[in-house]
Amino acid sequence: MTAGRSPSPLLIALVMAAGLGLPAAPSLAQSLDRPTLPRIGPAPSTELPSVAPEPQRRRRHMPGGAATPFFTLPDGATPFTPQMGTSPLIIPQIPGAPVAPGTPALPPQFADRTAVAFDARFRQGGQYVREGLHWRIFADQPEANGAFALVAESRDAAPVFALRPGAYILHVAFGTFAQTRRLRITGEPLRDSIVLNAGAVRLVGRVGEAQIRNARLSFDIYAGGLFDGGEPRLVMRQVPAGDLVALAEGTYHVVSTYGDANATIRADIRIRAGQVTDATIQHRAANVNLKLVQQREGGDPIGNAAWTVLTPGGDVIKESIGAYPSMVLQEGEYLAIARHEGRVFNRRFNVEAGKDLNIEVVAR
Repeated sequence: MTAGRSPSPLLIALVMAAGLGLPAAPSLAQSLDRPTLPRIGPAPSTELPSVAPEPQRRRRHMPGGAATPFFTLPDGATPFTPQMGTSPLIIPQIPGAPVAPGTPALPPQFADRTAVAFDARFRQGGQYVREGLHWRIFADQPEANGAFALVAESRDAAPVFALRPGAYILHVAFGTFAQTRRLRITGEPLRDSIVLNAGAVRLVGRVGEAQIRNARLSFDIYAGGLFDGGEPRLVMRQVPAGDLVALAEGTYHVVSTYGDANATIRADIRIRAGQVTDATIQHRAANVNLKLVQQREGGDPIGNAAWTVLTPGGDVIKESIGAYPSMVLQEGEYLAIARHEGRVFNRRFNVEAGKDLNIEVVAR
């Protein structure tokens, strides 16, 4: 028999254990007995509509922060669906650590720091905000260039920060709404709940019974009502139709623009904390297509004409160059002027809400 290497003792032990039905020894990774830190995050929920978050800024930040018809929209406020249970699970518990229930805890490697936990509510005693939050913590003193150093940030619904004792500035943003407060961190863990007093609005537009396509409609939102006095403060520009926008509780003035001419409507809306307000802006306008033709209506089109659309009083509403310009015009009377090869042609027409027009100007 040819001589060979004898099997190792470890291999013999494993074969005997398998043959006798004995349990195998624990793996090397399991034998280290290192508890894993649970992931921090809110309880899963899909009941709330998503809220447009603030654009992410990865930089240091200074803490902070009517010729058209007018009418006031009804509130039409619909409450958020309440969440089940009480506070979301926000604090990880380390196995074997003497931590009281509800007290923030940190892994041993952060022994020189303090656990600071936050969550946010829509209003005092109301439901928790589950998404759309952006938390930042800054040093409380500015640097030489005047900026405040960013210490930590998170987009979790209920983050836990590890901070050394000292003074800081907390900045939390929810959509267009932001809140700032100073923090004094000692050696004791801290948990705090931020009351945002915020709600949300969803804006859409209609002409008659038809909903306006989002690509042709936008909204500018200003703080305060139209008759509140003072200089209006722009909160958000060109909000797309149908987007859910988070706003602080209060009254806002909305300017709805349909197309790129004069189809504009203004309205005041009221935002209540913890509620979504669905507002529909009713436009009185129509789409108008212009065409310059030869000799008679229905004749051959003439290209490269320069167009000007005026009001009866002579105010210029829209200028364009081309064979078939198209525009959205508010209800009313207009004068279309076409210029081609040194000659000028014109035609008067009326626009009725929801009735699109094809206007032919005859070159005679």
